[in-house]
Amino acid sequence: MNKHILLVKCKDTKGLVFKVSSILLLHNLNIEQNNEFVDKEQNMFFMRTEISGEINKEELLKEIYSSLNCEAEVTLCSQDKKSIIIFATKENHCLGDLLIRHNSGDLNANILAIVSNHVKLEKLVQKFDIPYCHIDSNGISRVEHEEKIIEYCMPLNPDFLVLAKYMRILSPHFVKMFQNKIINIHHSFLPAFIGANPYRQAHQRGVKIIGATAHFVNDNLDEGPIISQDTIQIDHTYTWQDMQKAGRDVEKIVLARALNLALEDRIFLHNNKTIVF
Repeated sequence: MNKHILLVKCKDTKGLVFKVSSILLLHNLNIEQNNEFVDKEQNMFFMRTEISGEINKEELLKEIYSSLNCEAEVTLCSQDKKSIIIFATKENHCLGDLLIRHNSGDLNANILAIVSNHVKLEKLVQKFDIPYCHIDSNGISRVEHEEKIIEYCMPLNPDFLVLAKYMRILSPHFVKMFQNKIINIHHSFLPAFIGANPYRQAHQRGVKIIGATAHFVNDNLDEGPIISQDTIQIDHTYTWQDMQKAGRDVEKIVLARALNLALEDRIFLHNNKTIVF
């Protein structure tokens, strides 16, 4: 039986759940799971509904739009595997974790390729029989480097780009090319400790919590809508190397969690905020 996910985002009014569910019933579709949320400050309604049955997509969406009678965003997503391209530089912990999850079937995605501006991780990726695209950034401008990446990625038509510790700042032009499709991970010391070796800086300040944040990328790289976060407690016995090791563990878990939420169509974007079901 065909399974789909219906996503509805619109201004909140009375009877929205009734209207949508009534249309689904008329189409002989079964609701397997439903979640909704009202942002009262913004007067916005969000609903994610898992449905099963034979679907006439065009007709169903037309009727839902007509029934809501308001400016709405309605999306019907299949539960087919989505495709991703992973970007990496030299650090292997996030990339390695995603490769292992993919290899074991725990990542519901097709990894189309790994893109990197270094060759350091190529041997690791070769073990998983996934294409490794090295696009050297030395001797060329950022614009030229990004154009080469775009030229490689666009024909592959990825659903998401995953920055697995990809240590290059993306231009607004690049971000616009993949709007709301780029997921990044970083330690949660930002913006308190930026630049070289933030863990050493944090150690010198006696930090007691280490965390990680996964988010969509916007023009301000580390200020996009947050998808997932987590923290762990540490104490004065940790060296900065211990802190870094603990931080890497948190980063790979948070990135994988955020990616799974995206792959399962559990994220709504509104302004610079996410609603996650």
